[in-house]
Amino acid sequence: MTASPDPAPDSASRPLPTRPVFALPKTVALVGLMGVGKTTIGRRLAEHFHLPFTDADEEIERAAGQSIPDIFAQHGEAYFRDGEQRVIARLLDGPTQILATGGGAMTHEKTRLNLKDRAVTIWLRTDLRVLARRVANRPHRPLLKDRDPMDVLKEHVAKRYPFYEQADIVVDTGDHSHNRALDQVLDALYAYLQRTSQL
Repeated sequence: MTASPDPAPDSASRPLPTRPVFALPKTVALVGLMGVGKTTIGRRLAEHFHLPFTDADEEIERAAGQSIPDIFAQHGEAYFRDGEQRVIARLLDGPTQILATGGGAMTHEKTRLNLKDRAVTIWLRTDLRVLARRVANRPHRPLLKDRDPMDVLKEHVAKRYPFYEQADIVVDTGDHSHNRALDQVLDALYAYLQRTSQL
């Protein structure tokens, strides 16, 4: 399902009469390209539901004892994806939480199937021009090293969008405030859980 952007002005106190308070039946995993806001929106979701928030990339670095750029440089992307798969599987064995995944997590078959089976997956989708502006001058992202951000993002669209499309929920966040994006995600999540009888 897709939540379309609302043309109404952003408001932290926008009334949402159709969405009552609800609890999550299982972990919610956010997927999408770099810069889309998985960590920022994920933290706010976790606060809303009073649940733990986990950034998968941070857990990978903790488990490996080195940074993601160093893992890529020393071992390559395939090695990284295998380690990422093991870390995400371990996290899904834990309590219900909000999980922000790395941009390429869904390209790994085992990771993708595990997320699909054991979490509610939400694809946060945003215009590439917005993403290119957000990720510019961020050298800590190994896939952007010495590359034009828009070129990298276009390559990722071709490779990753077919996998992101398998997510349970799609939310077009646009260039809205974080409060507005949070409202969009909450509305879409409630509608999905209600429709699938998980509430």
